[in-house]
Amino acid sequence: MLIRDALLPEFDRETAITRRLLERIPDGKLSFKPHPKSMDMASLATHICELIDWTPETIGKDSIDLASFDPSQRKIVASRAELLEKFDKSVAKARAALATAEDAQLMQPWSLKSGEKVFFTMPKVAVLRTFVFNHSVHHRGQLSVYLRLNDIPVPAMYGPSADEQNF
Repeated sequence: MLIRDALLPEFDRETAITRRLLERIPDGKLSFKPHPKSMDMASLATHICELIDWTPETIGKDSIDLASFDPSQRKIVASRAELLEKFDKSVAKARAALATAEDAQLMQPWSLKSGEKVFFTMPKVAVLRTFVFNHSVHHRGQLSVYLRLNDIPVPAMYGPSADEQNF
């Protein structure tokens, strides 16, 4: 079995769950943050989309240099419609990159760095699993708490939720 054939079902399932969560964010709650140190809901949701964008970046490149990242160029979504459009585009690009990735390509080393400082180097497949898939799930968990704190029904994810018993 090809590595991509093992990753694609997980990618499809996780992105479908994530979309169900993002669909619940009301426009009137985008500025909500549970704590002063927390991201607001729009920033958190935007970050989830950005993480999915790492899929083609990871597959197609050997590294990402955070020193070249300009935070002022980051565009936070302003509405649920904009968020879902961004998410759907990110998922489509990521899935296309993953669906054509070859095993040899996925086993190549990839680094996260900032200028000359290298934070880590690992095979691209490990980057996809940890810094894309698992990282997205981590932030999706945070987002589910944001929804709960605002009395917005939380969808079932890996089993029933308190709001959706039909799994």
